[in-house]
Amino acid sequence: MLGASLPFSQCCRDPRSPIPTPLSPALSSGPRQTPPAVPSLRPTAHAPGGAMWVPGATGRPGLAVAMAAAAAGLALAMAARLWRRRPVREVLFFPSPPSCTEALLAEAAGSGAPAEPCPCPLPRSDCPLSRLLRRLLSARRSLEICLFAFSCPQLGLAVRLLHRRGVRVRVVTDAQYMGLRGSQIGLLRHAGIPVRHDQGHGYMHHKFAIVDRRMLITGSLNWTTQAIQSNRENVLVVEDAEYVKLYLDEFERIWEEYNPTNSRVLSQGQ
Repeated sequence: MLGASLPFSQCCRDPRSPIPTPLSPALSSGPRQTPPAVPSLRPTAHAPGGAMWVPGATGRPGLAVAMAAAAAGLALAMAARLWRRRPVREVLFFPSPPSCTEALLAEAAGSGAPAEPCPCPLPRSDCPLSRLLRRLLSARRSLEICLFAFSCPQLGLAVRLLHRRGVRVRVVTDAQYMGLRGSQIGLLRHAGIPVRHDQGHGYMHHKFAIVDRRMLITGSLNWTTQAIQSNRENVLVVEDAEYVKLYLDEFERIWEEYNPTNSRVLSQGQ
């Protein structure tokens, strides 16, 4: 009835609490009974994956699901960070101890058949030469080589394999040393690799290579068996866009300068 006053206990009752049920006189005189537990009416949150997360004691299973999902997300983030490869920073010191590189070169040849064991007695160990070979064989698009002397057969074979694989290879070398016995330059030309050499006085004394226009290989090393096995030499391998660009610009400048067409034009003009 409107306007009728309610007892204080009903007026101030929390509207969210259940309405009490009157007890009969026979039960009211007995021990006080605890009302049945009422499920929590607090708001719920959805955990990742559609699981229901209810804060508090009644939500512990859902909390475990949420924590597992968070841990999985953290693991994926860490894996993605590790997946982003760090730039190459490597220094190779020579002389390189004698080692067999046949398996490495056979793998690069890509025949698909398992390589037969090499009968040579040399150890199959990691060494500066094998590391240099791996850096060269990582080329997928282009390889620019600017060398004073080039007679190492393993490095020569690696360059020819890259050319056969479709990598664009260009070589600049010194005119005097390219004709020495054991030079790889003739084999490179025979394979169809373009080679240019100096036309004037002075030596073409550079010693560097650029892999895929992103990795620079430079140092004191001539690519000769003598230098690799006997000399104190150093090679720096680095992925640094600023330095790569400087060396690439120098290669392109020399490549154009050593163009036989340009040399003939200059000769006729004189």
